[in-house]
Amino acid sequence: MRVVIAGGHGQIALELERLLSARGDSPVGLVRNPAHADDLAAAGAEAVVCDLESATVDELAGHLKNADAVVFSAGAGPNSGTARKDTVDRAAAVLLADAAALAGIRRYLLVSSMGVGRPLAAGSDDSWAAYMAAKTAAEDAVRGYDLDWTVLRPGGLTNDAPTGRVRLETPSTMRGTVTRADVAAVLLALLDAPATAGLTLELIAGDHPITDAVAALS
Repeated sequence: MRVVIAGGHGQIALELERLLSARGDSPVGLVRNPAHADDLAAAGAEAVVCDLESATVDELAGHLKNADAVVFSAGAGPNSGTARKDTVDRAAAVLLADAAALAGIRRYLLVSSMGVGRPLAAGSDDSWAAYMAAKTAAEDAVRGYDLDWTVLRPGGLTNDAPTGRVRLETPSTMRGTVTRADVAAVLLALLDAPATAGLTLELIAGDHPITDAVAALS
């Protein structure tokens, strides 16, 4: 497969690129900073410089040429302001859906966040509220496209070693954490499971091997 990943220099994206490359697929990472190209090359991915906050839909669709699937794993980051929560976490996800539709690519994986669809916890700050609002709007928008979309909502992300075992449920599971490496492995399994299109999934660490967890949903 040729898989284009928005937010190609993120930790989850880099791990997914390594997994795809290791099995002979062709990952392509969209990055804003040209200096990140070497990191993508080390992961076995092609880097394409594209600023999702300023690119046109035609420009982005051109970068998706010959792709089999797209993955949205971009994020404004915890230190960004509320405005960039909207322009990256929402608008860029919608832009990728527009470009995928224009380029004729049906498979779209959206990395969202656990907490979407639930009331904000008491005491949540403005930044978290803006992030949740952006992710909620992105999910709602992507579901409106005639695409084979799957929404993945990971729990709290850690940099621990992968376990290969998860709890993956729809529409919701208990709160918890999950390693970034396991999130990438789940995304890889979802790319191989087209029957998961149309599902919104929540992901935390668990007891089920990843292939079994995805197969059960297929």
